[in-house]
Amino acid sequence: MTSTHAPTVGIDFGTTNTVVAIAGPQGEALVLRFDAPGGEVTAFRSTLSFQIREAGDDQPPERIVEAGPWAIDAYVEDPQDTRFIQSFKTFAASAAFTDTLIDNRRYRFEDLLGAFLLRLRAHGGSGMADLPLRVIVGRPVTFAGTSPDESLALDRYEAAFSRLGFSDIRYAYEPIGAAFFFARTLEADANVLVADFGGGTSDFSIVRFERSPAGLRSTPLAQSGVGVAGDAFDYRIIDQLVSPELGKGSQFRAPGKILPIPQRYFAAFARWDQLALLRASRDMRDIRALARTATEPEKLARLIEVLDDNHGYALYQSVSALKMALSHREDATFSFIAGSVRIEKPVSRQQFEGWIAPELAAIEDALAQAIGRSGLEPGQIDRVFLTGGTSFVPAVRDIFHRTFGKDRIETGGEFESIASGLALIGREPDLDVWSRTGRGRG
Repeated sequence: MTSTHAPTVGIDFGTTNTVVAIAGPQGEALVLRFDAPGGEVTAFRSTLSFQIREAGDDQPPERIVEAGPWAIDAYVEDPQDTRFIQSFKTFAASAAFTDTLIDNRRYRFEDLLGAFLLRLRAHGGSGMADLPLRVIVGRPVTFAGTSPDESLALDRYEAAFSRLGFSDIRYAYEPIGAAFFFARTLEADANVLVADFGGGTSDFSIVRFERSPAGLRSTPLAQSGVGVAGDAFDYRIIDQLVSPELGKGSQFRAPGKILPIPQRYFAAFARWDQLALLRASRDMRDIRALARTATEPEKLARLIEVLDDNHGYALYQSVSALKMALSHREDATFSFIAGSVRIEKPVSRQQFEGWIAPELAAIEDALAQAIGRSGLEPGQIDRVFLTGGTSFVPAVRDIFHRTFGKDRIETGGEFESIASGLALIGREPDLDVWSRTGRGRG
């Protein structure tokens, strides 16, 4: 298939964030910016919210659908009357997920993704007003789930992206998009490793790039991945710094004995949107009862306030701020202040790296697996490109420094490289080298 060098769109639909880039006829890739409530962003959160608002006399209720930062705001403002959905990409290849019921209406996966994309387009303003017909969509090497159905996932993608008016929908592996973005700078043939760190997964691809008069050619050599990344790091911070201040590890008095506070109450902190579900569950009644017999009632009182007043999102903002600070400094202060809850503690980078040691080991094992599958020795890999937010964590970068040395490692465009590479792939003379249609399933 030959490209006409018409403008193309690249969409990196991620579990945590979605990024859109548009490639013009001159070879440039422009990443779309969104004028979000908290300021301009390029990483549009992959979230949805559904609210029902009474419209007044003789008017039917209005269903308000939002996405990205606007969905988060809607949920934070009214968590009880808002259905909030995030990380729904993980269900794309699941045959067990058929639909979900929202306000007596059934939404299939393609309905959720379609609603998300339509709101993303609306918030994109003039940048997405006149979309070209061709889109290159990023897809994972292996879809999430225990028995992922790739054909089902691509059928669902096809249905959703068609709703934006695209008629030429093609798919490229996400690490290939990042690799293409970086490989434009290559001046010679090279074996390239791309490490893509998302919110939920860390993926590794090794690709052989060869330059020729016909353009850049690629041969995939190996892939691997592991289901840990930034989200797991966040939970480790909360488990070490916050949960003990909210009652984890403490006790309560029962008739004739002292018992530990159940640990399950703190599992919900793995994802902040789950905290509202905990507040609405029967467990909340038990937590309030435990606070009356707790040996450290002030801690349970903090837990109740965090849940009652919906401080979950503010908590995760504090966690993100700590991770960012420790990426630049050896020591930082964790600060979570919400209502009467105040948790402030000094944290060293060494402490943080100790907390995430199991995840670091899993990442290093997955990297070794990719190298082993490629048939190459580390010394035969010419360039290493790191992309994704978790690549900023020094302990993660150290894994690659130890394996390859600093000279072969490159960074930049950590959040935007995949979408930019996908858009630029759409300009290639032979698209079949880099991407496939949904029918091709490649």
